[in-house]
Amino acid sequence: MDTKALYSLQYGVFMLGTKAGGKINACITNTCFQAANGPTRIAISVIKQNLTCQMIEESGAFALSVLDRSCSFETIKRFGYQSGRDADKFAGFEYETAQNGCPYISKEACAVIEAKVCNKLDLGTHMLFIAEVTEAKVLGNGEPLTYAYYQSNVKPKAGSAAGGTGAAGEQKPIKGWRCKICGYEFTGAELPADFECPICGHPAEDFEPFYE
Repeated sequence: MDTKALYSLQYGVFMLGTKAGGKINACITNTCFQAANGPTRIAISVIKQNLTCQMIEESGAFALSVLDRSCSFETIKRFGYQSGRDADKFAGFEYETAQNGCPYISKEACAVIEAKVCNKLDLGTHMLFIAEVTEAKVLGNGEPLTYAYYQSNVKPKAGSAAGGTGAAGEQKPIKGWRCKICGYEFTGAELPADFECPICGHPAEDFEPFYE
């Protein structure tokens, strides 16, 4: 199967915020679509290992910020390249609170959609949430950010990875490569250029080396 055929599918880029147990958190996702009308329902797909996924399962609610083309890579990096288990992603970052108590951003976003989960489907690596829209509003007239535009114009181009150095300055060999999105580790000094993460599906350019 030529998985590159799947690259022709169109995706958006969204910040998915939720609140559970008095804590707020958010992650970046590229899968959301309207699934039904009357009532209006949307479907979102989230990596199961993400803290945000676990919190949505607990709270049953979320706010989806529809990012626009003004969104910076720093914002994507803050919410998509680190775990809420290790950092407070909203510390020092401007956000607003939706009616359902979940966080969203109004800058760098053109709309926000609030929803309550009514069903879910375990897809193996991801959880698909079907949710009823409880509120929605337009935040600006910016053009929605697509995944293709993000890859071409927002995300920095991959550079060559340099070897690590030890305490005495000696060069350390690469032991493997770690996915910056979900943490999956590939063992081996050479990561194939066409490698895709078996957990989250991100390409080789989203991996960083770790050393012996």
